[in-house]
Amino acid sequence: METRNFSMRPIVWFAILVLLISAAAPSIFAADNPAPPAEAFQVLPSPAKVAPIITPYLRYQTEMAWRQDDQRKKKWEGIKTENDLLRVQKEMERQLLAMLGGLPEKRTPLNPQVTGKIPMNGFHIEKLIFESLPGIYVTALVYVPEDGKEKHPGILVPVGHASNGKAHYQALCQHLVKRGYVVICWDPPGQGERSQFWDAKAGKSRYNLICAEHAVMGNLAYLAGTNLARWEIWDGIRAIDYLVSRPDVDSERINVTGTSGGGFQAAHIAALDRRIKVAAPSCYITALPMRVYNRIFKDPDSDPEQDLYGIISKGIDHPGLLLMMYPRPVFVAAAVLDFFPIEGAHKTVREITDIYSRFHHADRIAMAEGYHEHQFSPENQEAAMDFLDHFNGLPQVKGLASVEELDERKVQVTRSGQVVMDFPNARSIMDEIRDYSIAHKTAVPTSLKSLYFSEGYANVNRWAVAEDLGAVVTGDAVTWEKVGSTDLQSVLIDRYLLRHSRYMEMPLLYVHHATRSSRLLLWFGPSGKASAENWPDVMKAIDGGYDVLSIDPRGQGETRMPYKAVSPDDPKLAELPFERAYASPLSGVLADYVYNSVLTGRPYFLQMIEDAEIALRFDASLGPREEIAVTGTGEGYTVATAVSETLPDVKLLPSSTEHTFAWSEVVDQKAETWPIQFLLPSGAHIH
Repeated sequence: METRNFSMRPIVWFAILVLLISAAAPSIFAADNPAPPAEAFQVLPSPAKVAPIITPYLRYQTEMAWRQDDQRKKKWEGIKTENDLLRVQKEMERQLLAMLGGLPEKRTPLNPQVTGKIPMNGFHIEKLIFESLPGIYVTALVYVPEDGKEKHPGILVPVGHASNGKAHYQALCQHLVKRGYVVICWDPPGQGERSQFWDAKAGKSRYNLICAEHAVMGNLAYLAGTNLARWEIWDGIRAIDYLVSRPDVDSERINVTGTSGGGFQAAHIAALDRRIKVAAPSCYITALPMRVYNRIFKDPDSDPEQDLYGIISKGIDHPGLLLMMYPRPVFVAAAVLDFFPIEGAHKTVREITDIYSRFHHADRIAMAEGYHEHQFSPENQEAAMDFLDHFNGLPQVKGLASVEELDERKVQVTRSGQVVMDFPNARSIMDEIRDYSIAHKTAVPTSLKSLYFSEGYANVNRWAVAEDLGAVVTGDAVTWEKVGSTDLQSVLIDRYLLRHSRYMEMPLLYVHHATRSSRLLLWFGPSGKASAENWPDVMKAIDGGYDVLSIDPRGQGETRMPYKAVSPDDPKLAELPFERAYASPLSGVLADYVYNSVLTGRPYFLQMIEDAEIALRFDASLGPREEIAVTGTGEGYTVATAVSETLPDVKLLPSSTEHTFAWSEVVDQKAETWPIQFLLPSGAHIH
């Protein structure tokens, strides 16, 4: 038998050696470049405890809101005549409609159907379903007096945030019907019998029916260029259409009252539909700059329909909503211990009372307040109803009538308890949002760059940069303080704190060799600047010839508030780890920061790009660069992509493993939850 010598040729040995070295490279790299200690990445002192605090960013947001409120008041100083007032009213109506994305153009058939009737003492309750839009079924209860009169005033009672919707407001409706009103009370989308995310197998919604469904729908609506309130208000307008179609309702006496989320709807319906004779919102009217502060601490639930894009910056706020009702009678019910600050209610009502009085209508505006928490208390109800009765020509009545609240199932309007189960052709609001987005796509999409440099841009490209010497930093400068440095022999990690805009602080890391490179890489992590976990990525950039700059965008990383701020209505959210709870799109500190930015007209996503520009402004003060690149990991890659599309002379360092958040895809796919920091109004229409 012939034997062969299988000795390996030199080239084969070399190939094997290369493979062995490659496999061992990570461990060799780790040994030569161990991750620095955690303190090398820490710029700010660790928080003393997990608790709510007034962060620099919260102060910044609040100051911005008050500054915009001052601008509104200065503009209103020009109201000298009633014609001036009407001109301001008309402009506010235009602005408010734009914030909503407009209202549907056609009043389609209501197709009302009464599914049942409940006899009561002195009145009866009709179970009603109507279509506010084709396939949008609205479940309602209509309370009808049996007093022998041919005509009655009508009143809308939009509901607040109760999981059982209209069933929760039986007492209020019965008090009104016993005073002689035909009352209509309906479920808004995401509550009662109108869950938008019903799991038939589990027999419940995938989200809570208090605020969470609103959060899912409302966040998506922003991206499409509209607001969930568009559909809530339209339901109310169609409820008026239904009332005036009834022979037992006087179409000249249509009113509205509601509390909390119902107060929100009442105020907006009355502002936009002049068929409302008298409006009586409860536990809603305040001054929105005060909500910027307290929402995180007192009412953290995400409820996007109440945060219209630019409602403070465009000069409307709650005083504007009330002024849009002029000269109609307005009654405001408030609670001293409410999370809608009572001081804001006083401020707003006093301001509007002064205008009503100036034009001889002081008797048409009033306010009542009770020393209690968030509720339409019996004493406030009685005061509101006395006001309503007076302007509707009803006889004076003392006190509130007794009520008989029925079991929820007894006032159920649909057979199954959910519209989506009873009507195969029922459309969801998520469908409506997607279709709205498709219908409103423009032939020439807006670019992110043009949006960034439009109204609200702080002219960062003109800011002066200087070392921090302890003075207050004004709005047109950035100062820096070097708080420490870690020497890793061949690499330095310098830690800086940048200050700007009077209150703001930005932790910044500058990783570099002793000799400054001509190339800079701005690096974003999933939720802030680089950490020990990301050290291999940072070192790859350093070895590639870059210096690395990494920051904590406002409200992230070390600038996070050390507080979960989870919803008391959803205990499951409280069980989430801090990172997830903080950034939850359903209830959390980051979400509230985002909604505050929406109110003041400069979305948080644009503010993150602004943080990048400020960091690059600082770097430019240290010396010129021939190349500036940007990249990131996780959510940071989307921010990096946006920075490269927006800021001049910054190129994206692409990654084959990272993905960019696409607003249009999210809307087209009707995605339910996604990173809240990417909320950008009309984002689906941005190129």
